[in-house]
Amino acid sequence: ILRSMSETMSSVKVKRRSYEEEMSYLSRIDATSWEIGQGFVENMKVPGRFYVDSALENLVFDELNQHVNSGGYGGFLPALKQIANVAALPGIVGASIGLPDIHSGYGFAIGNVAAFDTSNPEAIVSPGGVGFDINCGVRVLRTNLTEKEVGPLREQLAQSLFDHIPVGVGSRGVIPTSEANLDAALEMGMDWSLREGYSWAEDKERCEEYGRMLQANPAKVSRRAKKRGLPQMGTLGAGNHYAEIQVVDEIHDSFKAGAMGIDRVGQIVIMIHSGSRGLGHQVATDALLAMERAMEKDTSLIINDRQLACARLHSPEGQDYLASMAAAANYAWVNRSSMTFLARQTFAKVFNATPDDLDMHVIYDVSHNIAKFEQHLVDNKLKTLLVHRKGATRAFPPHHPLIPVDFQLTGQPVLVGGTMGTNSYILAGTDKGMAATFGSTCHGAGRASSRNKTRRTLAFQDVLNNLEAKGIAIRVASPKLVMEEAPEAYKDVNHVVDTCHQAGISEKVVKLRPIAVIKG
Repeated sequence: ILRSMSETMSSVKVKRRSYEEEMSYLSRIDATSWEIGQGFVENMKVPGRFYVDSALENLVFDELNQHVNSGGYGGFLPALKQIANVAALPGIVGASIGLPDIHSGYGFAIGNVAAFDTSNPEAIVSPGGVGFDINCGVRVLRTNLTEKEVGPLREQLAQSLFDHIPVGVGSRGVIPTSEANLDAALEMGMDWSLREGYSWAEDKERCEEYGRMLQANPAKVSRRAKKRGLPQMGTLGAGNHYAEIQVVDEIHDSFKAGAMGIDRVGQIVIMIHSGSRGLGHQVATDALLAMERAMEKDTSLIINDRQLACARLHSPEGQDYLASMAAAANYAWVNRSSMTFLARQTFAKVFNATPDDLDMHVIYDVSHNIAKFEQHLVDNKLKTLLVHRKGATRAFPPHHPLIPVDFQLTGQPVLVGGTMGTNSYILAGTDKGMAATFGSTCHGAGRASSRNKTRRTLAFQDVLNNLEAKGIAIRVASPKLVMEEAPEAYKDVNHVVDTCHQAGISEKVVKLRPIAVIKG
């Protein structure tokens, strides 16, 4: 049986704390951040830290209060407890960090960042710190079109995108591929897309990791995972994934926006949000099972929550997971590149012009479910860390060597997707974020209520009517999904982004407004 802190303490009578007692471990740092003191859960090695404004803090505190009132039963642990349990993992440094879109997830909270010292033999890697949709991420393409030109055609464009990009649970891709080609894509990432003609040469320059994690090993990806991934290349999927046609609504920093090719309000961009589909889910599932078996043998590896199943970073299980995770990440980049190809074809057909004539260049592509080796200062010493970002976006500052030359003076673009029918944002990384959050910021709005609850409380037609009233065309494969992904199910993305901006961990550059939404 998997050893966990809760199991080793099962014979000890633990007094449950009241809500007031739980809150005594939390202390406000400033207007946008709080610290979780050691002792909030057992065995914390570093403190927790989370970022919220006055509106968002009520959501996380209410979740904690409900957990206390329920006696600790039912559903995931509250996000604050999950942040603290991560702070108890071996080899963690600095703090376990929760970003403003934080909400409960499997093991790690969604919106949780944690870094582990690779020089520490106790350090671990945990699939729960990456998530099941490995390298779920966002890509934005710019155009030279305006809302005046695109607005009258939004229904036609929405339908054409819906026809070109396969969507929904179990959707099958239109990008022809074989088992040999899949292995090549898993190893090569966007280099495969470039070789096959689905990507422009400059696309990879505007992509995190240049669209390829070099430690990927397709041999470490199970046959079952490959079977799931083979038919899904170039598919959007379901859940919170989407493709949107968006309008530049506000420009907060014209210099930084100009570096991205955004020069006016009313300019049209396309945002694609998707990941590694069934292949990534299977890679995560396989790794969790392997790590649970490994933990049965390594009795010194004790965790607070069995959902945090992990392996020592340098163990065979840890290395196998990193190789398979990298392969799944490469698949996700190929997937977004394939949908970029399909989106370019859609616009070219509707406007009777080439994608190049329409200036359909990639602004940037970010990952928000991934673990990567990076160098950061810890106690004024430069260390190589394995940074887990789950529902969090890398946000490197100006002059960082790992961001493209075009953004050396502005900082890395950060793409923050809103919810269906709400604003999205492009931010930029900052030096303060590099120091405070391992160069990380928010990834989206973050759920405020469960999918089941929103299906019970919202009506399909009401949601559609609200979108129509905002002038938004929508194409969706499943009516059920419309209720699950309605704006009411999520936190206010404006509060999330404003909190990051006020905290200084990223800065607002551009605000985007949707005019067409395509979902699974």
